[in-house]
Amino acid sequence: MLSVQELLTRNPYELGQKEKESLILEHLCTLTKRHFDNSVEYQNILESIDYFSATNIPTVEEVPYFPVSLFKELNLKSIKEKDIFKILTSSGTTSQMVSKIFLDKETANLQTKTLAAIMKSYLGNTRNPMIIVDSKSILKDRKMFSARGAGILGMATFGRNHFYLLNDDMTPDFKGLGEFLEKFPCQKIFIFGFTFMIWQHFLKELNKNNQMLDLKNSIIFHGGGWKKLEHLGISNQFFKDEIEKYLNIRNVHNFYGMVEQVGSIYVECKEGYLHSPVFSDIIIRDFKTWEVLPIGVSGVVQTLSIIPLSYPGHSLLTEDIGSIHGVDDCKCGKKGKYFTISGRIPKVEVRGCSDTYTYKELGAL
Repeated sequence: MLSVQELLTRNPYELGQKEKESLILEHLCTLTKRHFDNSVEYQNILESIDYFSATNIPTVEEVPYFPVSLFKELNLKSIKEKDIFKILTSSGTTSQMVSKIFLDKETANLQTKTLAAIMKSYLGNTRNPMIIVDSKSILKDRKMFSARGAGILGMATFGRNHFYLLNDDMTPDFKGLGEFLEKFPCQKIFIFGFTFMIWQHFLKELNKNNQMLDLKNSIIFHGGGWKKLEHLGISNQFFKDEIEKYLNIRNVHNFYGMVEQVGSIYVECKEGYLHSPVFSDIIIRDFKTWEVLPIGVSGVVQTLSIIPLSYPGHSLLTEDIGSIHGVDDCKCGKKGKYFTISGRIPKVEVRGCSDTYTYKELGAL
């Protein structure tokens, strides 16, 4: 079995799906056993579905999974308190419960390195001047990061001379932006931000001020916040069109990911599809039966990752709807599955294979 460290030396999109599944299945079996042995809560989840053998899982589709929402109910971790290096939290209002993800140094390091391997395939080895469409104040607490803070900190390593576009009140600092761009005339700029933040606090402000920028050599990475934009009737294509209109940028990459599997991001290629790298994969399941669905059929997205060592986040049923469009044959040249996300599951309780495991039982631990 190739180790994660060995995989980090290779192109994350070079393995065909058959070889990749064989590889990650070994890792997922190892992780299932690791978390079963070190997390009482996870052990109870598996025992509730009469699942006891992590060493004889025949396919990736049969790796046990549970709904991502359980991270909002439980402190799921497979490490001791003294080994907690960092805690990540999901987005949410003050009235909502948020997910808590516990990282040790090893897992945090792996997540950083896998993210770097993925981003390198899009950005190359050069670190370009970077605009972050957010406020620097989001990074105040280095011990406990929100999903936004973790995303910004992770992406910031791929740029230099960082300029935070937004003030603490979320208004854009256009004066500072002008000074930043004067320092790097005609250079490629790396722009990162969460989708809704770019729309609400950058593009809309440019529209209001009837201002257009020429950043044609630049590249934008964005993700998250699509639910808010969908309510406004804004599609991925319209978002790209507005970026081209106001910033003159055509090199735009949406990405899909979640705080529960930080490091395992799925980046959109030039053909408009999200791709699963060698460190992770997706499965599409029927909403009612949880059976695996064929290519082209929409269903609930299950994500797999070989990175989470400190918490049982290696096989999760998300709250998103998507469909796989093909395997190993995307015109962009990347191997593996390629897919799109079409929306969120309606507001219902999703429990996946842990249906028989009640929260009351968990509370009694």
